[in-house]
Amino acid sequence: MSEECMRDRSSQLKEKVVGVLEACSNIVEKLNLVDTLQHLSIDHHFNEQIVSTLRSTHASEFNSSSLHDVALRFRLLRQHGFRVSPDVFNKFKDEDGVFKVDISNDPRELLSLYNAAYLLTHGETELEEIILLARQHLESMKSDLQHPLAEQVKRALHLPLPRTLKRLEVLHYMSEYKDEPMHNSSILELAKLDFNLLQRLHLKELKDLSRWWEDISREVGLTYSRDRIVECYLWSYMAYYEQEYTRARMILAKIIAIMAMTDDTYDVHATLMECKQLNEAIQRWEESAISLLPEYLQKFYLKLISTFKEFEDELKPEEKYRVSFSTKAFQILSSNHLQEAEWFHKNHKPRFNDQVKVSSICSGAPWACVGLLVGMGETATKEALEWALGCTDAVRACAVVTRFMNDLAAFKQGKNKYDVHSSVECYISEHGVASDVAFAKIGSMIEDAWKTTNQARFEHPELLPAIQRVVNITTSMMFWYDDHKDAFTYSNGLEGTIRRLFVDPIPF
Repeated sequence: MSEECMRDRSSQLKEKVVGVLEACSNIVEKLNLVDTLQHLSIDHHFNEQIVSTLRSTHASEFNSSSLHDVALRFRLLRQHGFRVSPDVFNKFKDEDGVFKVDISNDPRELLSLYNAAYLLTHGETELEEIILLARQHLESMKSDLQHPLAEQVKRALHLPLPRTLKRLEVLHYMSEYKDEPMHNSSILELAKLDFNLLQRLHLKELKDLSRWWEDISREVGLTYSRDRIVECYLWSYMAYYEQEYTRARMILAKIIAIMAMTDDTYDVHATLMECKQLNEAIQRWEESAISLLPEYLQKFYLKLISTFKEFEDELKPEEKYRVSFSTKAFQILSSNHLQEAEWFHKNHKPRFNDQVKVSSICSGAPWACVGLLVGMGETATKEALEWALGCTDAVRACAVVTRFMNDLAAFKQGKNKYDVHSSVECYISEHGVASDVAFAKIGSMIEDAWKTTNQARFEHPELLPAIQRVVNITTSMMFWYDDHKDAFTYSNGLEGTIRRLFVDPIPF
């Protein structure tokens, strides 16, 4: 099928889906349809209608007696930045505050409740209790469930829906949706067409990025650095996959590639003196600073400056100021890398809080959160860039999740001779505890970071589009470090996923 035919058919189907949305007879039908569009990763075509639907349901009373419906409304509203109290679940409890027996026996309602509860914020202990209760019941009944609910429960118990990347969920859900009792063939056809059209664009971008990487690798010659350009693109793609974000996606992928090269220079190759020289040059950020550097880093440094200039050239005149925010974030990253290098070369084991403060910046997540805004459209306001550079709430939480999940994976794999003391090692040393105790404590800190992430959606409504992209970066960590594995550094197991996302079209 030619691309032109695919686009024409896609436009026809979009009009049909708008008609389906408008034809919904009640709010429950609309909410279920919004959920389906999200599962199939085509909600980006219907943002206006979805926001209108959610704003309307948030403003009006909702008296459904179905726990599934109440939980679905709770999850969709919280995901989109609307405050909803956990008290909406009280009517499903008895006088002792325990969920009624008939609810505990319904897997569909439990799954909906379980996924909704993961949008909890600080102090919402009732939602923590719901997660434990729902997990316990779902675990006990999962072996008796039928397709497709059985697969959905299995995935959620491994990783709840609010922490699952949409582009990975759609790979599963497309084959399941046709077996849903209320499935719509036009919606499924649109999902397949949209995925395949986007896949063609993504593959072209990946080819262009690979050529850029070959050129920069040949020019710079840092043979010790990891060759992970496909993984860099995948990480950027996880922040935004939509067609209109080609420029942003390519800029962020290049930033992540530079991040990896910088990390490998500081952590693997450079002497302490060379680390200090590199950081001084980066802080000065001018070509004349090349004289400070050893010969093997001079080309790298000049390429850094020229790449940032290329970012600027890609932006409109009124957008060019954004690159200065990315430069500043990179300078902050470099300073913290130098601190880690000093600790390593002096064999100093810092206190846990000091280590986390520095190493969470060195994770690269804070720079990625600034960098993802550089190539975006109207979302990338000066206020959003200042918020991201400030590394507070959701950005800080993203950095903490990234750092801790990376460190837990690294600890499981075993220490390399170039590794600095990780947060796990520092916690064990400072508190004199076994590794399983440290893992449990750091796991609870990851959960606290997720609560902060969820809360940020309500606290900065004017920044919500930027926050949602930061949430995507945080969510991607659940993919990269799943089961305490570092899939970015050791990526052999990703080939199947990469082929499905970028190479193999969805069959019709």
